[in-house]
Amino acid sequence: MRTKRRNLPARPTERGGRWLYGRHPVAAALANPARRWRQLAVLPGQEDEAKALVAAARALRRGDGDAIRVLDRNGFAALLSADAVHQGLALEVEPLETPDLDDVLRAAEMASRTVLIVLDQVGDPQNVGAVLRAAAAFGARGVIVPVHGAPPALGALAKAASGALDLVPLIPAVNLARTLDRLKAAGFWCCGLDERAPQLLAALDLGPRVVLVLGAEGEGLRRLVRDSCDYLARLPTMPAMPSLNVATAAAIALYQLAAAAD
Repeated sequence: MRTKRRNLPARPTERGGRWLYGRHPVAAALANPARRWRQLAVLPGQEDEAKALVAAARALRRGDGDAIRVLDRNGFAALLSADAVHQGLALEVEPLETPDLDDVLRAAEMASRTVLIVLDQVGDPQNVGAVLRAAAAFGARGVIVPVHGAPPALGALAKAASGALDLVPLIPAVNLARTLDRLKAAGFWCCGLDERAPQLLAALDLGPRVVLVLGAEGEGLRRLVRDSCDYLARLPTMPAMPSLNVATAAAIALYQLAAAAD
């Protein structure tokens, strides 16, 4: 292992484009056997922490990088976006192999319970990351997003996911309505969340294979996606504040499903 102190210039068009940052995302990436990485950047004084993370990853044969770069704050600013909360750690990585819905469906055949999340028109990376974190916390097996309009699976999304990006598959779909039809054919009940729905989510018996479908706050679900759902349900919010941030709604809905399954 080699330790070098120098500032690494970044090409402006790629600024932050290959980097995960923050303690939890970096640690989760290093612990993921499917994640390939190149180098770990740290602030001065955090070399021991960085060496311990890399040593643990290599002891598990997880990771193929070997370089720790010690950068000052200007060096981090050259690599990452100005609002990146990096906590003195940033990891240059290769993208994960694109998850396949077929793999999720095969795993569902072997599982007693499978919950998936579909996000429609949710383009904010912090929201998608927070949904991934809730999915990991409550045992969802995947988050499905449209190919077009979804944020890149790095940077702010990974930071908000707090390590969940390397735990829960983020599955791209070309057409969400057709994806829902495919999931229904595989035995899933698809339930869209809608603040105007007459039924409460907790009142539905959705069985062991469930797809929660959530849209962006304000815009909600597109018509074709909405029409592809078997059910529409709402959370028990008060009339004065009927809508929730999509990540908050996902966490509450996943908790209700997990509590009902116990």
